[in-house]
Formats: sequence, C-alpha cells, structure tokens
Amino acid sequence: MFLFSSRVFHLVTTTGYQRHLLRQKGWMIALIMFLSLFEIAISQNQSCDPETTQVLQLHYQDQHVGIDNGIFQLTLSNPEGFVTGVQYNGIENVLAYSGHENDRGYWDLVWNFPGKKTKKTKGTLDRIEATKMEVITQNDEQIEISFSRTWNASSNVTVPVNIEKRFVVLRNSSGFYTYAIFERLQGWPAVEIDNIRLAIKLDKDKFDYMAISDERQRYMPLPDDRIPPRGKPLAYPEAVQLLDPIEPEFKGEVDDKYEYSMESKDIKVHGWISTNDSVGFWQITPSNEFRSAGPLKQFLGSHVGPTNLAIFHSTHYVGEDLIMKFEEGEAWKKVFGPVFIYLNSFPKEVDPLLLWHEAKNQTKIEEEKWPYNFTNSIDFPASDQRGHVSGRLLVRDRYVRSEDIPANGSYVGLAAPGDVGSWQREYKGYQFWSKADEEGYFCINNVRSGRYNLYAFVPGFIDDYHNDTVMDISPGSNTCLGELVYEPPRDGPTLWEIGVPDRTAAEFYIPDPNPMFVNKLYVNSSDNKYRQYGLWERYSELYPDEDMVYDVDVDDYSKDWFYMQVTRKQANGGYNGSTWEIKFQVDDIMENLTGNFKLRIALATSNVAELQVRVNDVSVDPPLFTTGQIGKDNTIARHGIHGLYWLYSVDVPASSLCPGNNSIYLTQPLAISPFQGLMYDYIRLEYPDSVNHIT
Repeated sequence: MFLFSSRVFHLVTTTGYQRHLLRQKGWMIALIMFLSLFEIAISQNQSCDPETTQVLQLHYQDQHVGIDNGIFQLTLSNPEGFVTGVQYNGIENVLAYSGHENDRGYWDLVWNFPGKKTKKTKGTLDRIEATKMEVITQNDEQIEISFSRTWNASSNVTVPVNIEKRFVVLRNSSGFYTYAIFERLQGWPAVEIDNIRLAIKLDKDKFDYMAISDERQRYMPLPDDRIPPRGKPLAYPEAVQLLDPIEPEFKGEVDDKYEYSMESKDIKVHGWISTNDSVGFWQITPSNEFRSAGPLKQFLGSHVGPTNLAIFHSTHYVGEDLIMKFEEGEAWKKVFGPVFIYLNSFPKEVDPLLLWHEAKNQTKIEEEKWPYNFTNSIDFPASDQRGHVSGRLLVRDRYVRSEDIPANGSYVGLAAPGDVGSWQREYKGYQFWSKADEEGYFCINNVRSGRYNLYAFVPGFIDDYHNDTVMDISPGSNTCLGELVYEPPRDGPTLWEIGVPDRTAAEFYIPDPNPMFVNKLYVNSSDNKYRQYGLWERYSELYPDEDMVYDVDVDDYSKDWFYMQVTRKQANGGYNGSTWEIKFQVDDIMENLTGNFKLRIALATSNVAELQVRVNDVSVDPPLFTTGQIGKDNTIARHGIHGLYWLYSVDVPASSLCPGNNSIYLTQPLAISPFQGLMYDYIRLEYPDSVNHIT
C-alpha cells in the first residue's frame, strides 16, 4: 500500500489546495488526488486487522431490533420493519428526529383496485407495515433480517401482494443493504400500482449539502423554507419560491424536487453530506435491472428534506401507461434491489465535499460485486445462476453511407417480449442494458433466467431496433448473437432535417429563465438549463403576437427552434393552441415528380397534446395527419427534456408541393393548461424513393 505522510495527506485534501489542483489540471496532480482518496477508501472499507475486527451483534430491544458491526448501528422497528435509527461516527441518529419514528426510513407504495381512483386522489398510500420479523442469517460475516406481510384475502384495504423486506449488514461494512420481494399468487384480485420506493429522511439540522452528480451538487435550503410565509407555492405544490429562507443565500430561489430528477442509467449514487460533521449518507444502486421502463426512464432521487429516495417504479415522465396493472388471478413476483445505504466520514480538517468522490469510489466497488453473493434468498440469483448475451449491432442506411455503420454508443438491452419500443412501457419484469462500443460490440452480463427480446436505440438514427426472436436465458448460458443489422425507417434521400435524433429536445433553443424564478445551481449550466422553473411561460414572451416560423435554409435549430411547443397564455387567463410553420424550397426539377414525400416526426414527449400536420394550407380541415390526443408525460411541468418517445411517418403527396416556396404547419390545438404541449426530437422530410439519392 502506498502511504502518504500526514503533511502530504493534509495538503491534497484541504479546500485551498483542491482549488489549486483544479486550476492546474495536470495528470500527476489528478493521480495524487486519486491515490489520497483511494487510501481513505481502503482505510474505511477493507477488512480490519484480526485483533481489531468488530463482532456483529444482534440486539433485541422493546419493539425494536438492532444490528451493530462496530462501525455503525442500524435500528429497525419490530415487527413493522421501519428504519428508525442509524448511529454513526459519534452521531446518535443521522435520521430525522421530528415526527413519528415510522416516518424516518420506510418502503412504501401507492395502489388502487381498478376503477376506484378518483380525481382527488392518486391512490392509497401503503407504508408497508410488516407483521412478522425473522432472522434469515446470523453468523460472523453477516446478519440478514426479514420483515414480511402476507395478504389476507378477507381484507379489502390492503394491496393484494405478499411483501417481504430484507435488511443485510456485513462485517466491517460501513452501511446496510436492503431489498424487497413482491409476490402475487394465482386467483388474487386485480390491482393497480403507481409507485414503489424506499424513502429515508435525514436530520435537517445536520445534512445541508446534496450531491447527485459531479455537476449537480449544492448546499440546500431547509424544508421549513418551503412553508408559508417563508415560501410561496407557484404553479403547482412541488414548486415553491423561497421568500424568507432561514439562510438568506437561498432568498428568491425556486425549489422543486423535480429539478433533481435523473435518468435511470445515471442513478448510481446520490445523497447528502453533513459538512459540520464531515459525514456522508449515500444510496448506491449497482444495477438498474429491477427499475421499470428501461435506461431512459426518469426518477426522483435526493431533494429537500433532506430526503433520499430509491424509486423502483413510478409513473413520472410517462403517465398512466406505466401504471402497473394486474388482471384478476394474475400471478407475479419481482425483487426490487438490493440497494446499498452507505455512510462515510473524513477527519474534520479534510474538505467534507470530497466525501462525494469517495462515495463514487465505493460505487465502483459495489458494481464489481454485482450480483451480490451474500443475499440469502432463492429469488435473487448469484452470478453463476445468470446468463450472458453478446453481439455486434450495425446500422444500414444507404442514404447515409454505402456500407453498414457500427452502432457506436447505442444502448442494447433485453426486456420482456413485445413490440418495437415496448421496453419503455414495460414494468413487470427485469431489463438488462449495455452500451455498445465504437465498433458496435455489446455484452449484456448477469441476465436473470427468463424469456426476452433484444431491443436497441442508436444515437443519430430514428426509431428502435427490435429482434422479435424470443431468447430463453438459462443459468450459466452464454449467447453470442453475431452481427445484427438495424435498418431505420427510410424511403428516400433527405430534403431537409431539423434537430438530432437522440430522443431528447436538448439540442434546440432553451431560453434563459425569468430572473425572478431561478435555481442558482443551473444558472451557468448549459447542459441543465431546461431544469429551470417556468420556461413554458417564455414562449409567449418571445412570441407575443405570432407563432414560431422556421426557415430550413436560413435558421439554426439551436437558436431559432423553441424546444417545446406549448400553449399561449391569454390576457383573460385562458390558453390558446399554437401553430408552427416550417418553410422550405422544392427544386424546379421536381415539378413532375409523383408519389409521396415522407415526413418523419420523432417526438421527445407529449402531454395531453395533439399534433396536426398540414401542407401549404394552414386552415384545411381535416388536416393531412393527426395523432389524436397523446401522452400524459407531464415533462413540461417537471423540468424534463424528454418523456416517452413517439415516431410518426406521414405521407406527403408530391402533388401537394410546388416548385419554389412551401410550408408545413404543425398545430397543437389542445389548450386548457400551460403544461400541455410537445417536444420534438427530430423532423425530416424525405424525397420519394424514386429519386436517386445522388441527385
């Protein structure tokens, strides 16, 4: 082990020198910092000397059970299975101390019997109060405890699902693992489930700094700041302007938990730091196989509270398409987790914000250990009970390149058998995804036994790849698929295109927020500019009299195409729909052309909206094409840049175009709310396939 002197250690971990290192940006400097953090990680997480190794202890208390490994102590209510206490590094309890103890750490869900939901409620909240506690494993290396609840068929007030919550503490581990097993048996009544999560609430007087990524971390306001008169609710309850916060640095800012949502593929570690105590509290998720709806599904994580969430299933950014619906008599079983709740600390003289980097280090360790081999459940298979799938994905588009193109950066995954793109609405099974390398090669490891289809989406190309061959993955199987070819939709050469096919609206023009309603974290963040509050109102301000007009020969979509087509607010408080015009030229040589042009419209999201397409006549009725009302993603209100992906191909008769100037009109007519609208991913007009692509 490479060891630093105390002087060097102190130098590389103090705030002033850290800033100096960032200015230098040298590789040797970076190596020194890495080694210092690595040494800290090793000292905190490697096995102790045998003479100092702590013994795992299980304590039974009055209506509680405690697990102590000498590094921290976990307290759980018995038999309910709520996390009531976490003692660590001299802090008696890092969890919230106000309110009832069952409101500190818990698994919960939101559910309904079909047809029972009303407009005034989102469903029945179930805090999953267990009725039985059982010690599954207790030895020198680990303790695993189960808290379970069996559904009573005579009950009509509890969700018809058997639920077992598990907690695992390992020797010399600075944290605990938790997972849950949900099971429905044949013959049980139909049910709908909206949300499944693990929530942990921390001591608000200690944990003041939140980190969810390298770029998205900051000191946070207190929950008290959101309560009137300190805070003023805005267009919806989650968004609050801080008028008189306890800490004046937050005055005027907007706080909204949805400003901190993340895509599933990026939720690996997030949490909080108590800067005065130099203690970090982190949730580490080594795999997203158990989350619903694939790698792009967006979930909440950490937000003001201080709250730390592991959301396994939700309808956020998708809508009712992602309500778990179980038919009468339908059996089902699924394991959610494990996730690792990790605690770390530094000496007081070390910059506490470096705890984030050490937590990322631990995340890599947990990923290498996945799937865990210490869980004592037949429902969570170890690595040797899983399969592997590999292959190479190529893209064939002769109008882009004459030879097949490696699907560089594509996401390739296994999900339940379905249709093209069905993975983004799939929630009952598991999904396994991998990112292809620059040559298109992919390897999907540690796949649970089961039946799957192979899916993929490729940056730079529209639509989804789907291989409808059903693959039976068995324990220890190794399936090599060889070369697979994806042929994205294409009828002819491109006349013009707007945007980049990447399933988001991030490349379009995103305005600056109203300076009265900002989150300072995103003021100078071009990649997260869309997360600011109230950007839907900026459209009417930028286009007060007429809707957007875009000339494909003149305009730049990054400057001239507003990133969402929203309603226009009127002086009387109502709303109007909007019609956007795309201007383009058709060459004279096309005058006698027959057949159909093809208009490809890829949507990044839709919320209670309709897209109507007209050509050269804005008032013709019916339109050439309409989607009808689609989507309930609510992406606009929740500061997103995409929700569900939609692709439409519209035949545009050559006879409807003329040599010279032409226009396509895109109308979104539905308008009763500021949050109705569309985001476009990409638009392309193709010549008829009879036109030679060289021409």
